[in-house]
Amino acid sequence: MLRSRPYEAITDNDEVGSPEITERRRRKFHRLCTCKCCMAATGTSLVVVFAVVFSLYLVNGGPLHASCTIDWGFSQNCSSVNASLIKQISKWNTSDNCKNGGEKCLYKFVSASKTELTATHTTPVHMYVDDLTFTFTDSQTPPTKCRVKAHSTSETWYAHLDFSTNYCNLRNLAEGAGLTELPNFTELTSDKICTQYSSRNCTKY
Repeated sequence: MLRSRPYEAITDNDEVGSPEITERRRRKFHRLCTCKCCMAATGTSLVVVFAVVFSLYLVNGGPLHASCTIDWGFSQNCSSVNASLIKQISKWNTSDNCKNGGEKCLYKFVSASKTELTATHTTPVHMYVDDLTFTFTDSQTPPTKCRVKAHSTSETWYAHLDFSTNYCNLRNLAEGAGLTELPNFTELTSDKICTQYSSRNCTKY
């Protein structure tokens, strides 16, 4: 088996300890040290990022990653709610609705079934992408006929605070579809499961 040598081979024309050999070894050693230093710096940076995020979690008490989970209740059946959300996603598919500000645009349909709908939302200014999931469950507790677990999460791995963007991703879509104005509509969430919910501003986000 061939193995790489730690140093370059010395030719017959070179002398051990010659300036050329010494310089080559010095450069190789310098490259090796630089590489190790870069690896150490990267590791340290990741530790610092994790420490900052964890500190923010302790202070704010919200999700470690920018996200939001909402429980909705509707007096309409789940197939109707599902169809209304899909229709609104299609309506807000382009950036046209955000020409005067806000983020009620750039929704993208991904998939749908009887029990689940998935989509994405892209913020119009910085183009951050959030993943949306709506899970539908028939309810046997009148007047609620359908319960929906709506979830939005940032695709940006280091995102912690989001200025309530993930909440608004979901709420804006439901409002746009007219679902929040229907009789017996209910909504349940909190800062613990929805990033910056208490400071939400869906007119802006």
